[in-house]
Amino acid sequence: MTDYILEQLRALVAIDSPSGFTEKVTAYVLQELTRLGFAPQRTAKGGVLCCLGGSGNGLLLTGHIDTLGGMVAAVKPNGRLRISPVGGLSANNCEAENCRVYGRFGGVVEGCLQLCSPSVHVNKNYSEEKRDFTTMEVVLDAVVHTKEETEALGVSVGDYVCFDPRLTVTETGYIKSRFLDDKLSVAILLGLAKSISEKETVPAREVWLHVTVFEEVGHGGCASVPAGVQEILAVDMGCVGDDLGCTETQVSICAKDSRGPYNYDMTTKLIALAKEAKLDYAVDVYPYYGSDADAALEAGHDLRHALIGAGVYASHGYERSHKEGVKNTYQLVKAFVETL
Repeated sequence: MTDYILEQLRALVAIDSPSGFTEKVTAYVLQELTRLGFAPQRTAKGGVLCCLGGSGNGLLLTGHIDTLGGMVAAVKPNGRLRISPVGGLSANNCEAENCRVYGRFGGVVEGCLQLCSPSVHVNKNYSEEKRDFTTMEVVLDAVVHTKEETEALGVSVGDYVCFDPRLTVTETGYIKSRFLDDKLSVAILLGLAKSISEKETVPAREVWLHVTVFEEVGHGGCASVPAGVQEILAVDMGCVGDDLGCTETQVSICAKDSRGPYNYDMTTKLIALAKEAKLDYAVDVYPYYGSDADAALEAGHDLRHALIGAGVYASHGYERSHKEGVKNTYQLVKAFVETL
């Protein structure tokens, strides 16, 4: 199943999809779930909702397909672009990264995000310059020197700016790319859907999949909870960092994030299942994090909630996970849906 999951990851990261610009990537997910024999539907917000089978005691699995990105905030007099971040995009994490600007009415112009004075042979303060979206600009790969010339290309305020993912899988099993948060989890959930479609996994309850499209801006999981659902399991990236136990090769089980503790009984069950299956896992408290499961509860849904995910290093930057983390996460999700 790992090969299928990585195949899906490659397809997903190849489709640009910052929050609010997700129609193409959700069309792909709809197509793949339909190919697997399911009947997915697009929600009014633009996400994908699909029943994977089973009956009673409904469980909603969520993963988000939206990513970080940028939006043109101004076309500058020199023809370059000032951008505003979509989600938690950090300027210093995408300096010198190639990007694409999507014209609202057609056309794509390539470019690169650079410091406004990026040459060390010209700018003696290069190393000390603050990196933020006031000191950095998108330099277009087009011969433009004025605002009017850039606008003539079809580029205008409100256009999306999408950054290269640069996916690579090393011989040692590491998976490196932008936007593993959370396209890696969506690929894992597609793997689960494939397993159910092939009767390898038999749900012990009614299982729904919700691929959300506004998680990075905070409201992905607020809506589209089907009737009868009693629990929500967010499958999102597991944090790797100082004072945390998780590594990229593990599945992380989150006991608490910045919005509060997850359901004690669900979390305990996940830990017990990981122990029983002899999975490599860690239990952690995330200091700066919120999930679609949090958003669902904040929206007023009466649910038990939990959060797991493959360990991801350097989150919201050029991220890294591992095939073993994928395997452990997939096996834990599979065990959870097979157990009452």
